[in-house]
Amino acid sequence: MPILIKVYENKIKNSAAYGRYFGRVVSTKTMTYQELCKHVSEHNSVYGPDVCLGVANKLQTCILEQLLEGKKVQFGELGTFYLSVKSTSVENPEDYNLGVNIKGLFLCFAPSRTDVSNLSSKMLKEKATFMNVKDLIESKKKKTNDAATDEDSTGTNPSTPTSTDTGSTETGGENTGGSGGESTGGDSGIG
Repeated sequence: MPILIKVYENKIKNSAAYGRYFGRVVSTKTMTYQELCKHVSEHNSVYGPDVCLGVANKLQTCILEQLLEGKKVQFGELGTFYLSVKSTSVENPEDYNLGVNIKGLFLCFAPSRTDVSNLSSKMLKEKATFMNVKDLIESKKKKTNDAATDEDSTGTNPSTPTSTDTGSTETGGENTGGSGGESTGGDSGIG
């Protein structure tokens, strides 16, 4: 299935891109950790979902442990996890207080940029296919209307449309409102 894109209007009045339209990725579902482990086990694995879940749990625990020891953790060809802090500044280094000046600790991820598995924005875009949510909805409506027409003409319904899990309705990402009219539209649910 292609990556679904929903077109939305920037309604931030003080933005240079106010009133302009941008695309935002739409997720049809959030796959749970358990579902991901089950999915992994279904890829011709000799291990069942319970074993995959156990290994993934141990891997998750070990990654966090290593991060909290000040290490970066490379996750195969996918990329590298690392920690970053949000900090307030001081005029003199002697005045810097770790308990006062560090305001937050964040888990970050840098995608791989190796020749084998380049996950840079440019390469991901080249690998992906996109579909406008509007086109998907219109396609489903057409199929429903065609099925209803077939039912009217034959008295039976040869293809009952299936429902789609619209998943999460949370909206994420934000419009950067840059003067170039670009957006970093994040993930949002269908709707």
